[in-house]
Amino acid sequence: MSLYSHGFARLAAAVPQVALADPRQNASRTIELIQRAHRDAVAVVAFPELGLCGYSVDDLVQQDALLDEVEAALTSVIDATADLTPVVAVGAPLRVDDALFNCAILIHGGRVLGVAPKSYVPNYREFYEQRYFAAARDAVRDTVVIAGQRVPFGADLIFEADDLPGLRIHAEVCEDGWVAIPPSTWASFAGATVLLNLSGSPVTVGKQSYRRSLVTGHSARCVAAQLYVSAGFGESTTDLAWDGDALIAENGTLLARSQGFSMEPQLVVSDVDLDRLRQERARMISLRDQVGDFADRARDMRRVSFTLGVPEETDGLRRAVARFPFVPTGAADRDERCREVLDIQVQGLVQRLRSTGIDKIVLGVSGGLDSTLALLVAIQAFDAIGLPRTNIHAYTMPGFATGGATLARSHVLMDSLGVTGNELDIRPSCMQMLADLDHPFAKGEPVYDVTFENVQAGERTSHLFRLANHLGGIVLGTGDLSELALGWCTYGVGDQMSHYNVNGSVPKSLIQHLIRWKIATAHYPAETSATLQEILDDVISPELVPADADGNIQSTEDTVGPYELHDFFLYYLTRFGHRPSKIAYLAQQAWGDKSRGAWSDMMSDGERHEYDDATIDKWLTVFLKRFMSQQFKRTAMPNGPKIGSASLSPRGDWRSPSDAPSGAWLRELHPE
Repeated sequence: MSLYSHGFARLAAAVPQVALADPRQNASRTIELIQRAHRDAVAVVAFPELGLCGYSVDDLVQQDALLDEVEAALTSVIDATADLTPVVAVGAPLRVDDALFNCAILIHGGRVLGVAPKSYVPNYREFYEQRYFAAARDAVRDTVVIAGQRVPFGADLIFEADDLPGLRIHAEVCEDGWVAIPPSTWASFAGATVLLNLSGSPVTVGKQSYRRSLVTGHSARCVAAQLYVSAGFGESTTDLAWDGDALIAENGTLLARSQGFSMEPQLVVSDVDLDRLRQERARMISLRDQVGDFADRARDMRRVSFTLGVPEETDGLRRAVARFPFVPTGAADRDERCREVLDIQVQGLVQRLRSTGIDKIVLGVSGGLDSTLALLVAIQAFDAIGLPRTNIHAYTMPGFATGGATLARSHVLMDSLGVTGNELDIRPSCMQMLADLDHPFAKGEPVYDVTFENVQAGERTSHLFRLANHLGGIVLGTGDLSELALGWCTYGVGDQMSHYNVNGSVPKSLIQHLIRWKIATAHYPAETSATLQEILDDVISPELVPADADGNIQSTEDTVGPYELHDFFLYYLTRFGHRPSKIAYLAQQAWGDKSRGAWSDMMSDGERHEYDDATIDKWLTVFLKRFMSQQFKRTAMPNGPKIGSASLSPRGDWRSPSDAPSGAWLRELHPE
């Protein structure tokens, strides 16, 4: 299996130990790292600015003896790439006519693809490059001869792989990336997806954090991958120090970074998602508008085609694939996410109450995850605007399969949190309806079909809406994003319909962390916290069908599959429009037996598990069928605040026909 067949490209930033003013030695060290990159199935590898001679050679760069050796060293690097996969970007000073240029030379398969001279040559503080180098705009020709090859020359070059869709490379040099509008900005407008910056960049206090902001921010603005690599150990320390900083970022996210101040050569490798970049660019109308504003500049970019020779087999992805994409991995980030989500939910509910002039809420409390979160949000909202908690009318409504434990937990929550709690037994009204329907259960037969289940769900919702009428309140919905995605909700009842739903954009995997966070931060009474923990530990169940002879209760995840997988599928399908085969591949990287444990510190022992390929395929198939067939329920979903990057509101992120089949997606996953 190859990562390239799933729309990824492997990039590498190479930081060799510099042999100052010794191009021959630098060429040897460069070739060693190129060969390592080839063995790692890398598509593009970039080296530091002036790496073939050293950035800090100062006036020596004007010496013909050194420049002659640079040319010879460059030829040896070119020759060494003849049978290797990566596109190589090396930094070197080149004589062109009567000027000297600071250049990035792109090489592949034993030939030079082109040369990108530095556009902005600094001459301030410790930098005196205008003493030596001309700028790209000073060039009087757009081709040069290198190693007997006439090749394109200029800052306007995009190098495009014809056998790897989406791999379009642009290279610039150091200062070019620090100006207000880097040359790579224009290249990204013209379609460049991989932006290389070959840098010298000595280190000073605070510069590492600034570089990170610069690289991640530029990759986000350009919706591109950026590879930045600067000079490391071996440069002259006459007046400066060098840390060998190398970063790979994708659309605002830092994927990989070198070890600072290492005295050993480094190859920093990560895989960038070309499909994701394409999808993001297609969605960002504002980006397309700006491209249109500068269309002439974008059209003037020159394109150089090459055939990469895509590796047919690779190892697993060299990037983190979070098992829970809706939940940050770091504890601090996770706490901040929980705080932000709850603030959004609370603000949405407060505004709805104020705009309607209503000061009461009616909701069902089942003792499960979703209704518990809705209750906690309601309490926080009422506290925020000074309304008494007693205006929250919570109802636990036991049915034919309600367990004693969940019923008890509902009462503890209502009583300990100070809301107006009530128990309303729906069984008599359900029996009346079942009898009206001539259902076998009303005659004493144990028939637990969908009618049996939905009569209970419907009765609960009917009571809540009529109670809202009676009390002058609104019904607060509880259904979450994961249930809406799967259609695991009954049309017209509480998990699908309400007056306002604070959970509609919150996935099940995040709800669990929100409740954990509230336990840790809200200073609830001890009995409340203990009950919340019991809810987290319990099996997710609608409790509509009685337990079997062995005492096993109805399990949602046994029926529709693990929510943790479905949330994963939902994220990549709706957020990026990925093909099902790619979603399966990503799930294998995150959840398979070879997945790396970025989540090991936050997962309990019960969560430290894997899913094999067959299981992933099984539940992805279920997800695709259910997701497409259940759109009619989402089309009629009530108002509620958008929480994160994925939302299924028909008035917001997700507008889909209710009648679309799933065939195209299933055929892509299982080709005939």
